[in-house]
Amino acid sequence: MNTATAIQGSKTAHTQRAAFFVPDGTIEALKWLALGLMTLDHVNKYLLGDKWAGAFALGRLAMPIFAFVLAYNLARPGALNKGAFPRVLWRLLLVGVIASLPFMGLGGLAAGWWPLNILFLLALAAASIWLIEKGTNGSQIAAFFLFLVGGAFVEFWWFGLGFCLAAWWYCKTTSRVALLVWIVAGVSLYLVNRNLWALASMPLILAAPHVDLRLPRLRNVFYAYYPAHLAVLWLVSWRLGFHV
Repeated sequence: MNTATAIQGSKTAHTQRAAFFVPDGTIEALKWLALGLMTLDHVNKYLLGDKWAGAFALGRLAMPIFAFVLAYNLARPGALNKGAFPRVLWRLLLVGVIASLPFMGLGGLAAGWWPLNILFLLALAAASIWLIEKGTNGSQIAAFFLFLVGGAFVEFWWFGLGFCLAAWWYCKTTSRVALLVWIVAGVSLYLVNRNLWALASMPLILAAPHVDLRLPRLRNVFYAYYPAHLAVLWLVSWRLGFHV
């Protein structure tokens, strides 16, 4: 390979990176961190009656980190042309439906089903971003109405959905305006959480490009773990007499 070819290859590789680039192993580490925080939060909620305030606070970081990981992956160059959106959307919807039984069984939901679990939030975000990426007037309008209507039915509502979309915008552009909107979206989660702990996820995320961790990617672990851990919590809560 001559020097010109090597330089061109280097430029091509660089242009294939997202504007906000995080090493793959670090993205994987963030997923595992969010998984642990989510589990801690759910154990505290469903088995301990929210008695540990520290677990509740730390649990507020889980959704923003999951939202960022999804947004980051959908912001990767070529995601639209490579068919990433329908694949991700199908998985989220399928596993979201599977997880609905234990999620509803654990109780605490209005009318026994509302709001829908976090996978539907992430699926709604993926669908909205997909429509925005298509770039037509019709798709932009559809994305707006999907946000407006769909946000009423999922966990974290429009505030969580806005956080997902703002994270994607920042990953695509790294613009200051996008960062400001993302921070505001994080602050808006106060209306859901009644605290600002979700903002603690943002320093971790913004520092991620500077940390190169070497963790292997386990693509389907989260999809399997989410309904499985809810089912275990449902069974344990039932056996202990906590079932609502």
